[in-house]
Amino acid sequence: MMKTLTLLLLALFTSSLFAQNFQGKAIYKSKRKLDFKIDSTQVNSEMHSQMKEMLKKQFEKTYTLNFNPNESIYKEEEKLGTPQKNSGVEIIMIDSGGSDILYKNTKENRFTNQNDIFGKIFLIKDSLKKLDWKLENETRNIGTYTCYKATLKKEIEDIESSISFSKDNDSEKENITPKMKEITITAWYTLAIPVSNGPGNFHGLPGLILSVNDGDQTIVCSKIVLNPKNKSTFTEPTKGKVVTQEKFETILKKKMKEMKERYRSNARGGETIDIQIGG
Repeated sequence: MMKTLTLLLLALFTSSLFAQNFQGKAIYKSKRKLDFKIDSTQVNSEMHSQMKEMLKKQFEKTYTLNFNPNESIYKEEEKLGTPQKNSGVEIIMIDSGGSDILYKNTKENRFTNQNDIFGKIFLIKDSLKKLDWKLENETRNIGTYTCYKATLKKEIEDIESSISFSKDNDSEKENITPKMKEITITAWYTLAIPVSNGPGNFHGLPGLILSVNDGDQTIVCSKIVLNPKNKSTFTEPTKGKVVTQEKFETILKKKMKEMKERYRSNARGGETIDIQIGG
């Protein structure tokens, strides 16, 4: 309790030093741990390694978070190309964790997420979820910033990597049985930048979140610029069909299923490996 009180008092003191026109820019790098297996009678070890390397590159992304005390814009800095065909095998990867432009307003407790899914733009508008962070006693340095540890328990769908292999469409089989599992999310935040914000949908701590890990994905801040010369405008995205987060997730699952079925019906022979990684 004393540790929590000390951190909160320090955050309040530090935040008083920041003017309302304060701005910052943080660059984040993301990586995802990949763990999937394929029957060695269907795919040899060399092809398995090549596939794993291709998928690894797909999840290595760079994001920019522009922020002020109450608002932020989070977007991917550059888009990676479409997975290339290799040795007659084409990898079709579906990543449901993307975001084109994510606007957050922590003061008004809301967000707007502009997301392009399979050629259709959606505008997800909803309230920011309250995240029940537990403030821990550990510290570490990220760059020149002293960071404090916080953890969060979360229930998610346990959709294990699903792999289908066939030489024709008729023999393709898919076994995905969603179950719920509890994960621990670990974040590291710095009181030196007293904004209740961070990468993606993460927020709610007394300082900027510089690193997040959920067991599979790691997001780490690689660069911070405070009060940059080129000021950002925090314009909320307006393009797309307006839906809630719950409605969007329902649409996303349906679209993913349609895409996979359409791809399979259009495939003409050859070997196809279809991998879905839940996110």
